[in-house]
Amino acid sequence: MPLHIIDQYSPAKGRINQQILLNRGQRLLKLLGCPDRLFSLVLLDDQTMADFNNRYRNINRATNVLSFPADDGDPFPGQPPELGDILISVDTARREAAQAKRSLHFRLTELIIHGLLHLLGHDHERSEEEALAMWEMEKDLMQQLCTSKRFLRRTTMPKLAINIDHVATVRQARGGTQPDPVLAAGICELAGAEGIVVHLREDRRHIQDRDIRLLRQTIKTKMNLEMAAVKEIINIALDIKPDMITLVPEKRKELTTEGGLDVIKNEKKLAKTIARMKKASIPVSLFIDPDAVQIEAASDIGATFVELHTGRYCDATTEQDRDKEFRLIEQAAELAFESGLRVNAGHGLDYLTTARIAALPTIEELSIGHAIISRAVFVGLDQAVREMLALVRPLSPGH
Repeated sequence: MPLHIIDQYSPAKGRINQQILLNRGQRLLKLLGCPDRLFSLVLLDDQTMADFNNRYRNINRATNVLSFPADDGDPFPGQPPELGDILISVDTARREAAQAKRSLHFRLTELIIHGLLHLLGHDHERSEEEALAMWEMEKDLMQQLCTSKRFLRRTTMPKLAINIDHVATVRQARGGTQPDPVLAAGICELAGAEGIVVHLREDRRHIQDRDIRLLRQTIKTKMNLEMAAVKEIINIALDIKPDMITLVPEKRKELTTEGGLDVIKNEKKLAKTIARMKKASIPVSLFIDPDAVQIEAASDIGATFVELHTGRYCDATTEQDRDKEFRLIEQAAELAFESGLRVNAGHGLDYLTTARIAALPTIEELSIGHAIISRAVFVGLDQAVREMLALVRPLSPGH
């Protein structure tokens, strides 16, 4: 492992996903042409950083980053040559991230880049010309990280939950009993799905009350009930007690959910619903757009999860727009994780767009329905689920 993380920062002060930093550190070493080199990343608080500054630089305050190049010499037997140590004050990085309206992990990545360039001999204090050159290198490296289509394998893979609403939609078109969404849920689970998602709409356009009750009795993995925060559906949820609920916006005329909840606008109603569900030991997820303000509001009113809306990313018609939307999701997932929220994602994901989202280390579960049910028309439901699982949980590094 070319990067060794020494975490001396109190977890109580905020969550840090080391897998993100490990992945980005490895990619940076490759971009810098030294994939066989080793460096250590030490995460500190302001007081400890101030002590290091006082001891080595005669500065009695914390700074965001310090670099200590390794002494030239032979490496330890069996170990790659060391570049040195990078010390980062997470307290300072957190303040800088908030000021720039970025995730903490984004700011930590910028500081790792800065520290690595110092370890490789660059110094912005020697001259204005070198400072400008180093700044341009930092921007270029960050841009390459953000736009790269390559991603490293996660140490833990996300779960795949299948939305079976579309099976019920086909059934309702004829008003009969087939195809049966309850049977579909069982096939999905046998094929490897780790959750079943159903949306009980007020107008009952697809899933019916009887479906919900039968599914609660038969699902072996996890039942996620999507619903609007309205009295009738809330009472049904409290009665059947699904494993979790996801609160979504709902409009009568929409073909499918068109966007995320406005948590701020509906704060009182959502907070009241969350409180009722918590009393019944039912975790609540809020389906929101990848927006920092909505994430903060979701955390403030006590949600356990957020599900990030991936629709704009999936619907993008140019590579540039899709990259932009992906970066918004990546940032939002990191911000939610840092806020103490658990993170899921879904909406519009298909066999072309899923793998990149599945590679994000902070996302626990993907909710996918339409693409899988559509694929099942041609290859069967069991095969369609297995093909999606191969993208969500690849056996080898991705694209």
